[in-house]
Amino acid sequence: MSSPEIASLSWGQMKVQGSTKIYKDCKVWPGGSRAWDWRETGTEHSPGVQPADVEEVVEKGVQILVIGQGMSEALKVPPSTVEYLKKKGIDVRVLQTEQAVKEYNALVTQGLRVGGVFHSTC
Repeated sequence: MSSPEIASLSWGQMKVQGSTKIYKDCKVWPGGSRAWDWRETGTEHSPGVQPADVEEVVEKGVQILVIGQGMSEALKVPPSTVEYLKKKGIDVRVLQTEQAVKEYNALVTQGLRVGGVFHSTC
């Protein structure tokens, strides 16, 4: 099962291949995607992305996880989250969201088991 490509990105809106939904923030993995609701884990821009935010994607068996920090990189990614992923054997890429989407889509076209969590505003 392959990871769906991000079909489009603009401020506050993301579309994922194979889904009719428009996401503000989203999680993607081989075979699926869904909205990333920060309220589920109490996520805020700082301290930022926590292991609980990425756990669902990790459980889908990804080799690489791309994290989009927002258009202005307002969403922090603490070292503890990066370490959590590395301990699971996952290569993690933390980028500004437009760059993150390009990187993610490039990895998808290479046929890798890639997942992502993306913030589409600040």
